[in-house]
Amino acid sequence: MKKIIIGCLLLLLSTSAYAGHAETDKLLAEAKKEAGEMSPQALKKMIDDEKDVIILDVRESEQRAEGEIYADETYAITRGNLEFEILNKVKNKNAIIVTYCRGGSRGALAAQTLKKMGYQNATNLKGGLKGWAKAGYPIETGLGITLLSKEE
Repeated sequence: MKKIIIGCLLLLLSTSAYAGHAETDKLLAEAKKEAGEMSPQALKKMIDDEKDVIILDVRESEQRAEGEIYADETYAITRGNLEFEILNKVKNKNAIIVTYCRGGSRGALAAQTLKKMGYQNATNLKGGLKGWAKAGYPIETGLGITLLSKEE
């Protein structure tokens, strides 16, 4: 359990490797504007209310060890393979798709790409998995479901 808590803390403390360059920041701002962002609270409500929503994890496979957001319909497609795999996995271009990565950057770019590919209801999870964990929502790991908690 301690390893899970430490892993979640490292997840929260990690910084984005993609931000800090004017060109990259501009691309990310455009992607977030075009695709929009959904709050962790809104996504959690959709999941709890059993709404039809597809959760799309676009992290690299080794990052998935950090945990994932559980929902009835989830897919893991790396950002680099998105354009090549999504059409085979999600045929309904009107489906609600929420992308996520660790911190929200690749998820935003992925949601923007999905919009350009005709997926009308694609958006990004604001803050990514870190935002989800900070909001106090469960993350499913290979060891089960865990919640981030502060030790006192």
